[in-house]
Amino acid sequence: MAEEKATAEVEETTDAQQEQDVQQEQKVKEEAPKQNPQEFLENFDWEKYEEGIEPVDDAKLAEFEKLVTENFVDTADEEVVEGTVTYMTEREAIIDINAKSEGVISLNEFRYNPDLKVGDKVDVLIDIREDKSGQLILSHRKARTIMAWDRVNKSHDEELVVSGFVKCRTKGGMIVDVFGIEAFLPGSQIDVKPIRDYDQYVGKTMEFKVVKINHEFKNVVVSHKALIEADIEEQKKEIISQLEKGQVLEGVVKNITSYGVFVDLGGVDGLVHITDLSWSRINHPNEVVDLDQKINVVILDFDENKSRIQLGMKQLEKHPWDALSDEIKIGDKVKGKVVVIADYGAFVEVVEGVEGLIHVSEMSWSTHLRSAQDFVNVGDEVDAVVLTLDREDRKMSLGIKQLTPDPWTDITSKYPVGSKHKGIVRNFTNFGVFVEMEEGIDGLIYISDLSWTKKIKHPSEFVNVGETIEVEVLELDVEGRKLSIGHKQVTENPWDKYEKEFALGTIHKATIGDMVDKGATIDFNEDITAFVPQRHLEKEDGKKLGKGEEAEFKIIEFNKDFKRVVASHTAIFREEEIRNVKQAQKKAAAAADEAKPTLGDANEALQALKKKMEGNE
Repeated sequence: MAEEKATAEVEETTDAQQEQDVQQEQKVKEEAPKQNPQEFLENFDWEKYEEGIEPVDDAKLAEFEKLVTENFVDTADEEVVEGTVTYMTEREAIIDINAKSEGVISLNEFRYNPDLKVGDKVDVLIDIREDKSGQLILSHRKARTIMAWDRVNKSHDEELVVSGFVKCRTKGGMIVDVFGIEAFLPGSQIDVKPIRDYDQYVGKTMEFKVVKINHEFKNVVVSHKALIEADIEEQKKEIISQLEKGQVLEGVVKNITSYGVFVDLGGVDGLVHITDLSWSRINHPNEVVDLDQKINVVILDFDENKSRIQLGMKQLEKHPWDALSDEIKIGDKVKGKVVVIADYGAFVEVVEGVEGLIHVSEMSWSTHLRSAQDFVNVGDEVDAVVLTLDREDRKMSLGIKQLTPDPWTDITSKYPVGSKHKGIVRNFTNFGVFVEMEEGIDGLIYISDLSWTKKIKHPSEFVNVGETIEVEVLELDVEGRKLSIGHKQVTENPWDKYEKEFALGTIHKATIGDMVDKGATIDFNEDITAFVPQRHLEKEDGKKLGKGEEAEFKIIEFNKDFKRVVASHTAIFREEEIRNVKQAQKKAAAAADEAKPTLGDANEALQALKKKMEGNE
C-alpha cells in the first residue's frame, strides 16, 4: 500500500510538471514577437535549404506555413479579391493583393475611373499566376464583370444611382460601361431635351439609373434622363398648377417637327401647332423659329391633367384682317403672291396674313375644266380683281380673267352664222366634240355634223384631242353663251352628186363584201356602201353570189337623207326575162289576130255548106 501511494504521488508530480512546462512554453510563444512572413521570405536562403546546407526546424516551417495561409492569397483560386494600388505608371497600375508578388493591370481597365490613385482599393481577378517573367497578372475588368450583374440587379431593384463611363456612340444612342458591363443608353434617354451631338458625351463619366434588364440576352438599358426628370418633377407640378388659359409665358424651342414646335416652359412642354405660329401661311415651322430660340407664347388650351398644353404665337399679334385697309373694296385691282395651289383654285396673299381665293373658273374665260396649275405657280406675283369681300367671316374671292375683256361681248360680229373658222379640239363627249375657237369661246360639233358620209359611233374615231379642225358656225346663242358648229358643212355634200350618179335603175359593177344574216354589203366607193337583200343575190343559174364575187347590181332604193342605198343583182336578169316574156306574148297575140276569119268569109262558107247539104238530099 505504501508503495502504491508513493507511485501515485510521483505520477501526479510528473503530470503537474508537464502541464507547467506546456504553459511556460505557450507563454514564451505568445510573448515572443511574431515573425513577418514577408520578412521571412526576403531573408530566407532557398538555395541552401534545397541543397540541405541550412536545415530549417520543422516547427519553424509549420509556423511559416500557418502565417502564409493566414496572410497570403492562394493564387490558384479564381476568386475576386481586393487589392491596393501601390504604384502607377502612364500605362499600368501595380496592385498588391498580399500574394507572393504584386500584380500589374493596364490603366485601360480603369477608364471609367480617371481619378484612380495610389492607395485606392480595387477588385481584381487573378488572370495568370506567373507569366514568362514570373509576373502575377491581374484583371480588374474580369473582376468587375463577375460582380457586375449582382450590382446591376441591386441597382435596378433598389433604384440606385450608378456611375458609368461613356465608351462610344452606336446606332440610336451610346454604349456605357457600368460595373464593367456594356449598357445601352438610348439617345432619347440622354437628356430631357433632344440631343443632336452625341459625340460630346463620349469619354465622360456620368450618373445613370438602370431602367431595364434582359437576363436572357444579357442586355442592360440605362437612363440619364430619368435622373433629370426626377429633379424637375416638383418644379413641373408647381408650374402646371399655375397654368391658365390666356397666360403669356416665355419658353425655349425644344424640338421642331413638320406639324409644329415643342416649347420647354421650364420643365413642362407645350405644342405650338404650325397653324398657330403665324397669321401667314407657312410650309414648315423652321421658317418662323429656330432650335433653342427663346419665344413668347400664349396658352390656348390644355387637358384636365394639364399634361397636353396647346400654345400659340400668332395670337400675340393683331389679326391681319383687323388691320386690313378700309380702302379695299369689291372691284378693286390688287396684287398678291400665290401661296397655295389646289385643284379648285389658288390662294393669293394680298397682305401678310390676308388671303383671297382665285377659283379656277375665275382664271380664264374658257369653260374647260382645268387645273389651277395650268395658270399659276406657287410664288408667282399676280394681279387680280376683288370679286367678293366679307370682313366678318374674313373671306375674299379674287378673279384674274376680269382683267381681260369678255370674248362674248362682240361674239356676233366675230362668229356670225355661216362663217368658217379653225379651232382646236379640246375634249370629247359621247354626243360630240368641243372645239376652242379662242380663249373663252368654245363651240360644239354634234357627232352627226362631223362627216357627210361616215357613220361615226364616237368622235375619237374621226378626230384627236389637240388637233386643229375647220368648222362652220351653224347656230349662235349669245344669252346662253352657246355656239353650235359643224365640220362637214365646210365641204359640199357628196350625196347631192351621188343622188344623180346612183339614181334608181342605174346599174353599177361591184364586189360582194361582208355576208350578213339578211344579205350582203357592197362598196361602190369610199362613201357609199349598199345593202343587197338575200333574195337579190340569186344568179341567173339559180345559185347565189358569195363573198368576193364581182357582178353587176341595179339600184333599187336610194335615200339621201338617211344615206341608205339598196341594190340587186337578181333584178337585172329578171327584168330581162319579163321583158322577153312580154314581147313573146305580144307577138303571139298579133299572130292570132292575123289568123281570125272575117264575116263575109263565114257567109260564103255557110252558103257552100248549105248547097252541099241540099245536094246530098
